[in-house]
Amino acid sequence: MSLTAPPAPAPRITYGAVLGSPYVARLLGGTLVGRLPNGMAPVAIVLWVTSSGGSIAFGGLLSALYGLSSALAQPVKGRLMDRHGQTAVHLPAAVLNSALLVSLPLAGPYGGPGLATAIVVAAGLTTPALEAGLRALWPSVLPDHRLRHAALALDTGTQGLLYIAGPLLVAALASAYNPSVALAVTAGLGLTGTAVVAIAPPSRLWRPTPSTQSHATTAHRLASPGLLLLFVSLAGVGFAIGAMNVWAVAMARQHEQELLSGILPAAFSTGSFLGGLLYGRRRWRGTATDRLIGGGTFFLAGWLPLVALPGPYAAIAAVAVPGVFLTVVVACVYVTTDSLTPAGRTSEAYAWLILSIGAGQSVGTALAGRLAEQPLTTAALPAAGAAFALVVLLAARRRLGPTGCLNRRGWHRRPPGGRHKTP
Repeated sequence: MSLTAPPAPAPRITYGAVLGSPYVARLLGGTLVGRLPNGMAPVAIVLWVTSSGGSIAFGGLLSALYGLSSALAQPVKGRLMDRHGQTAVHLPAAVLNSALLVSLPLAGPYGGPGLATAIVVAAGLTTPALEAGLRALWPSVLPDHRLRHAALALDTGTQGLLYIAGPLLVAALASAYNPSVALAVTAGLGLTGTAVVAIAPPSRLWRPTPSTQSHATTAHRLASPGLLLLFVSLAGVGFAIGAMNVWAVAMARQHEQELLSGILPAAFSTGSFLGGLLYGRRRWRGTATDRLIGGGTFFLAGWLPLVALPGPYAAIAAVAVPGVFLTVVVACVYVTTDSLTPAGRTSEAYAWLILSIGAGQSVGTALAGRLAEQPLTTAALPAAGAAFALVVLLAARRRLGPTGCLNRRGWHRRPPGGRHKTP
């Protein structure tokens, strides 16, 4: 009979333990506040244009340009963070972005549409890359990979809340005051949230992992076949989300219920939030690649009921399902991206990931807008994007590798008190 006691089971990971870890609540909260302009600025820009006598079409164009320029600039800012650290990139970007948003109302009386377009594009280009920066911080802030797993799921799931709270806040400010006030509050929140993150020791002291000799010949090759296929698949995920937003507007018009255009995306985002909470609380067997393929499969399956052209209440319940699995897909993509990225290039890789989703979303929005008068086709487009993503993931499976945990970390100079030392 063995006298050796069986090993004690690992303690269960809770979100209280994650948020109670040093700096986690500050970094997550600051990032959410700093990224609120992503959900507020597009709506505030449209409202400002229309209140100033411009057309909805011009307001929609400026809103799209803001989002597109913000996405296109992400890899550049990621590369700069990998070279110069986060604070040196975050703070100047936030100051410029906020100043440009506040100055936008001056474009009407002094510069007209041309100046307004230039300001909006410049504001988008200077949006702080907080999402990519936060994902790069988790390994050094939370050395325990189980805590990182929960933090990444919580981080990913809460992103959808930005697109629920942001537009509602803008609408309330524009109604109570005017769109110029909404733009000013948007700028203030972005600057405040970014400052909270950028001056925190984990962000201020973060540097990417220096390339070792073994990485010296490959560090410049960020675009490996596995990463390229992964990013292409994410374009399909973004396409599904963009098409869903237009489908929601079409549903609202068809059923003459304007609120549906906001309720349906909110239901999708709520599903994403709940999916993140559920996913992060469990320990999952198998590799991140297996979970990624599984999540992609259920993400596709969740869109299929829309093809049956459900009524409003059934549609609200239906869109929450793919939202749940969106968090699984995105969380596993970040893990896989980390394992495939050369040392010292993680922030840039995360930025390309964000750009891939944003580009796909723009294409999905544009195509769905062109086909908005065809209800069946519009309802099928989200599933088409998800199917494309799954096919690419299946084709890339062998190149993605058996990734089970985050295995590259940024490093810190040790802050006072000995915290945040990467083991």
